[in-house]
Amino acid sequence: MNYHQTWAAKGQSGSREQHLPYRSNQRAAVNIYKTASSYEMLVFAPGRIKEHFHLDVRGNVLIISYDPPTGFPRPDWIRREYSRGGFVRQFPLDDTLDKSGIQARYQDGVLQVSIPILPGHQSENRQIVVS
Repeated sequence: MNYHQTWAAKGQSGSREQHLPYRSNQRAAVNIYKTASSYEMLVFAPGRIKEHFHLDVRGNVLIISYDPPTGFPRPDWIRREYSRGGFVRQFPLDDTLDKSGIQARYQDGVLQVSIPILPGHQSENRQIVVS
């Protein structure tokens, strides 16, 4: 099912919360911006433990994941809109990026990942006219 479609549009009836799939592997929201020398990623993941984040570069892909610790009590939720569960996000990296210089820090619920641009590989700005 397309997650962004409304439940009614799929022809379902009844409580939406009863029918939602288990969402502990939901994606963490990510914002990315570019500076003169790097790409900065902000992974919004409040309530996590920084030692449980994993960042790996496999070929030309940056993989950011979180494995939650075991043993936390799970309440019988009346309503649940947020999960501190695990996630995996993958981002392609091109040859203009310094994969060995990637750095990360977790502060105030945000994992900030800095991906340096190799010197001499900064892209030029170009405006494209829509016809």
